[in-house]
Amino acid sequence: MYPLLFRTVLTRLDPEFAHHLGALVIRVAGVEPVASVVRRFTSPASDLRVRALGLDFPSPFGVAAGFDKNVTMGRGLGALGFGHVEVGTVTALPQPGNPKPRLFRLVADRAVINRMGFNNDGAAAAAAKLRRLRRSRTRPVIGVNIGKSRVVAVEDATTDYVRSAKMLAPLADYLVVNVSSPNTPGLRGLQAVETLRPLLTAVRDAAGDTPLLVKIAPDLDDAEVQDIARLAVDAGLSGIIATNTTIERSGLHSDAATVEAAGTGGLSGAPLKARATEVLRLVRAAVPAEFVVISAGGVETADDVRERLAAGATLVQGYTGFLYRGPLWARQINRALARGR
Repeated sequence: MYPLLFRTVLTRLDPEFAHHLGALVIRVAGVEPVASVVRRFTSPASDLRVRALGLDFPSPFGVAAGFDKNVTMGRGLGALGFGHVEVGTVTALPQPGNPKPRLFRLVADRAVINRMGFNNDGAAAAAAKLRRLRRSRTRPVIGVNIGKSRVVAVEDATTDYVRSAKMLAPLADYLVVNVSSPNTPGLRGLQAVETLRPLLTAVRDAAGDTPLLVKIAPDLDDAEVQDIARLAVDAGLSGIIATNTTIERSGLHSDAATVEAAGTGGLSGAPLKARATEVLRLVRAAVPAEFVVISAGGVETADDVRERLAAGATLVQGYTGFLYRGPLWARQINRALARGR
């Protein structure tokens, strides 16, 4: 039924408004007794469990950052079968993000362009919600993705990240430094090794015992990818997430006018698949076998997840596929993965 609903109803709605409607359904799925009923049909098979970052993940497939920016859907997404939920991106200061419209579908490409701009309620609000979420016995593994507050100068970024880390790391199962969104001015420049090293070191110290990862862009060249991978190991991080959205627009099937009308922002979905897989292989070749690598970008089917796991991913994340597959997306993938083992 979902493909019919998507074609006839959801595509007629503003994408951001449609996302908020979906969020209401997801939140209901996480409330008892609805959650108990939902889990009967969606819980991953026990043999899909993955041990990583000192944590037990019910499934290798989880939700990437950007889907649940304000920590409102964790229980619901867990009930729907996702093995982990990475909330955020959270900034130290609350911010509204970029002007609307800022989210655009490219249906012909099964893709999305967004320039949300880290719209979120800030680290203090996220911390309060995480405290409540952690009390749930049925919650999934919760990662927290942190970014730079827009009003903070790039030269003060480390202090800003540390502020978020101190508030959120004690409440997170793992913490992620996001330096790769294309929608905050100057942010991607922090991926330069000479800038990134002191930032990661400071956040690692602030995070304490909470596993720390860094999320990188697919638009880095191959040498830069491997340099950052080696830096992450040297800096004592627990892992890397590869990759964020791309600013590349080549090879799209959508007509040029539609793409131009969407404008600037990060492209996610199927067109990112090939490059995200390449970056995964580059990272895996540069880090020790035990180093955690989470693959994201262009993941929609169980075959996509299998391909990333075979290429060296420890865990796999999706986001845009939810738009095109609907709320039973994780169930579909987990069941297919279990049949294939």
